[in-house]
Amino acid sequence: MSDVYAARRGLLRDRCAAAGNDAALITRPANVRYLAGGAPRGAVLLLGPGGEDSLFTVGPPSGELDEGRLDERLRLSVLAGPGADAAVAAADLAGSARADCLAVEEHHLTVARHRALHSVAPRLRLTDLGTAVEQQRLVKDEEEIACLRIAAEIADQALGELLESILVGRTERHLALELERRLVDHGADGPAFPTSVGTGPHSGRARHRPSDRRVEEGDFLTVCLGANYRGYRCEIGRTFVIGTSPADWQIQLYDLVFAAQRAGREALLPGAAYRDVDRAARSLLDSAGHSEAVAPSTGHGVGLEIDEDPQLAPTAMGKLDACVPVTVEPGVHLPGRGGVRIDDTLVVRPEADGGPELLTITTKELLAL
Repeated sequence: MSDVYAARRGLLRDRCAAAGNDAALITRPANVRYLAGGAPRGAVLLLGPGGEDSLFTVGPPSGELDEGRLDERLRLSVLAGPGADAAVAAADLAGSARADCLAVEEHHLTVARHRALHSVAPRLRLTDLGTAVEQQRLVKDEEEIACLRIAAEIADQALGELLESILVGRTERHLALELERRLVDHGADGPAFPTSVGTGPHSGRARHRPSDRRVEEGDFLTVCLGANYRGYRCEIGRTFVIGTSPADWQIQLYDLVFAAQRAGREALLPGAAYRDVDRAARSLLDSAGHSEAVAPSTGHGVGLEIDEDPQLAPTAMGKLDACVPVTVEPGVHLPGRGGVRIDDTLVVRPEADGGPELLTITTKELLAL
């Protein structure tokens, strides 16, 4: 993997050089991990002048799974003492190495930290690196996709086991905690995000925070969870009916959301505009009179973060590339009644390769549990 991280840093260094920057400072944790293999708490990465790359940490790396595994080719500088700031130390090194221009991630730095960088190396010209690393992260290599595939398998296993247990009478909070435990039991580093469980009037809400409401007969039950495996995060969401056969309104609403989700999945092809994928799913829900009950976006990218570019939304600009993993997660929530969400993680693939690759494979049939 060292060659992979070195190649990623090389691509970024070339981009920086083309913009007139002879050094770059990476402070956003996911970006540090992407380029360095690991991101100990508070770590920053300096792509220094002359091609030497250094990772600055406050205290030694802990070796915990969530930090990743650092590229051994990096020079490691461990800072000690209260109030130490790795970014300031990195800027100081860049200045002493006679760099003229340092590109920084202004969207991640606070104003105070930006001022501290300038004060420690006043002759350095600070420029904005923008979202260069995030854009580089968009297209995943096959090893990254393999991690996402395993994360999806873990999430499918955890959800499948829950569906085999007795659900009536248990609280949303209890079910969410059990799912997160099962994720770890099956090999996840942890949940990819806080697990959402919504029953009855709470079902169908995006990112619903589990409450003490108990599962009742006839409820819709919406579950959204994801696994974090070696830093890569997937997402799956399903809606079920508890106990009895579903009511007519539940079947109609479920069939509608399922059709919208299928339309969104089928639109995931290289070259498709982000907004067109959103439109493919949203138009079905809008035409059925649910425009006010639909979430602002149909999906988003996943990887080292659970909500990264691209955004599949009505105003999103850009087009999909092959090997970009995204979610497709339309939903409708009817206040006071509940609703439906169906959420999958997929990888964009060309039609010649079979079209989009579905990573989360738990059935989307409307099950009565």
